[in-house]
Amino acid sequence: MNNSEQREEEAARRKVEEDATSPGRVFRDAAFAPEMVVIPAGEFLMGSPEDEENRREHEGPQHRAVILVPFALGKCAVTFDEFDHFVRESGYSHKPDDKAWGRGRGPAIDLSWRDAVAYCRWLSEETGHDYRLPTEAEWEYACRAGTTTPFHFGETISTDQANYDGNCTYGNGREGVYRGKTMKVGRFPANAFGLHEMHGNVWEWGADCYETDAYEKYIDVYPDMVGGMKFCLQRILRGGSWVNYPWGLRSANRNRCLADDRDDSVGFRIARTF
Repeated sequence: MNNSEQREEEAARRKVEEDATSPGRVFRDAAFAPEMVVIPAGEFLMGSPEDEENRREHEGPQHRAVILVPFALGKCAVTFDEFDHFVRESGYSHKPDDKAWGRGRGPAIDLSWRDAVAYCRWLSEETGHDYRLPTEAEWEYACRAGTTTPFHFGETISTDQANYDGNCTYGNGREGVYRGKTMKVGRFPANAFGLHEMHGNVWEWGADCYETDAYEKYIDVYPDMVGGMKFCLQRILRGGSWVNYPWGLRSANRNRCLADDRDDSVGFRIARTF
């Protein structure tokens, strides 16, 4: 191969790589894998300002977090269809309970942090790509999609936009409905990055260990995973769920749960490294 051919081949390879990480690109690595969206590199203010309604102390101090490279995030939470396929193919020991709400395109619930990690590891082996849970910083960055308001929808939220307990309101919002269960993924409007149900429906496991004062202690660490894969009792949850009041759905809201616990308000969304 002469120099000209080598240059052409290198240019073609770079073009393929650039196309693969083009922001907003939607793809699947396999028919049984979740649909993914490419999230661009960028930076944002992580956490909530001190005057945000219903703010909690562990949401601060606000700090600049830089996402250095693009990554992919699930367009929706992992569904029962997707998790059930994993159980059948791998022989995994836990088949989650759908609470008689329906499987299929419903968000998979009754899953611990360890169940979510097991799914990511299996999907990585099956596809040859690096699937994982998102870091807390990646999750909030993707949820906000360039916004600085309590919700990516704006200063308030409605039950036309998300699934939560609409008997209560936030800011100047209006009362809505309380559906009392999860809804199928993709039903509610997406944010500017093309991600559905980042607010409500199910809490979503994140990779990080939960620490109350994480933003004080690790302000120079974000957006890397806090705690890594070391043992810790509690892992981070984000996004709020069908059972929560609207303030629990705020982009900056942080929650946590024991890594082995399972609940009908908790599911997960996967990330992928390029």
